[in-house]
Amino acid sequence: MRLSLSAPWLRAGLLAAAALASPLAAFAQNGSDYPSKPIKLIVPYPPGGGTDVIARIVQERFQTLLGQPVVIDNRGGAAGSIGTELVAKSPADGYTVLFTLSSHTINPAIYNKLSFDTAKDFAPVGLVASLPQILVANPQFPASTVAELVAMAKARPDSISFASVGNGSPGHLAGELLKLRTGTQMTHVPYRGGGPAVTDVMGGQVPLLWVSIPAAAQFVKAGKLKALAVSTTKRSAAFPDVPTMQEAGIPDFDVDSWYAVFVPAKTPQPAIDRLNRVINTVVKEPDIRDKLLAQGSEGVGGTPEQLGKVVSTELVRWSKLAKEANIRVD
Repeated sequence: MRLSLSAPWLRAGLLAAAALASPLAAFAQNGSDYPSKPIKLIVPYPPGGGTDVIARIVQERFQTLLGQPVVIDNRGGAAGSIGTELVAKSPADGYTVLFTLSSHTINPAIYNKLSFDTAKDFAPVGLVASLPQILVANPQFPASTVAELVAMAKARPDSISFASVGNGSPGHLAGELLKLRTGTQMTHVPYRGGGPAVTDVMGGQVPLLWVSIPAAAQFVKAGKLKALAVSTTKRSAAFPDVPTMQEAGIPDFDVDSWYAVFVPAKTPQPAIDRLNRVINTVVKEPDIRDKLLAQGSEGVGGTPEQLGKVVSTELVRWSKLAKEANIRVD
């Protein structure tokens, strides 16, 4: 007996079989199965930096609530672009997840070419935490206030350098904004992450560092670094005695860092929704909130749409600042 592929009932059966053979189609039909295997959490910075610290605070609770291992994979370099590219090119199945810093919206403004499109290649999942950048110095550095630093920089242009976790990081933008607002010249030294940058500043290789508070908190408290200011308009609860840049006399200065979760574009909505529910549960837990606060950060949460609005707003904002300060990276 010969079957004709033109038979309507046979065509319908073949189409149904093809749909069920597709992992994403099956996922979409039964999102309750997610996750059914370990999730890889890509942190696009080295161990020890602020992004890594915050990711590890929430990692265990993510695992418990998702019922699957959540494995942190540090892929540092190029201000987060290396790890971010990996996620952009990963299967959109919910099992490769990006845990990143707000440099996610800065890099497009300063890099001439990226191998991914920040606006199109990622689906927002949720904000995890928000915190200031902190300006710290080697304890032997002569300046102990922003005013003293500015006076030194004006007296000796280009004689002072500052480190950050990389080109395009919030710390890089904070340093450039300080130069712009004060008319000073300082040299930016990009690192591959907060851990290596903190180590070199404590060792005296670079005198200053703009970095997220989690990467520097323990060293400031131990007296191995001295804090000059924070980058936001509100003081940090972790360091209430450290002034804001505006309090230190620098007008119109506000650089807020955030940590958030993204997945590749076209990831099935059930996976995004499940991850978002977990984020909102975790950041409200008292123990997690205390751990975040100890690092100078505050839990945020919210919807994927709210994170998407942050991304679209900041892409415009940082592009404007990069042009104003003439910041470009080849």
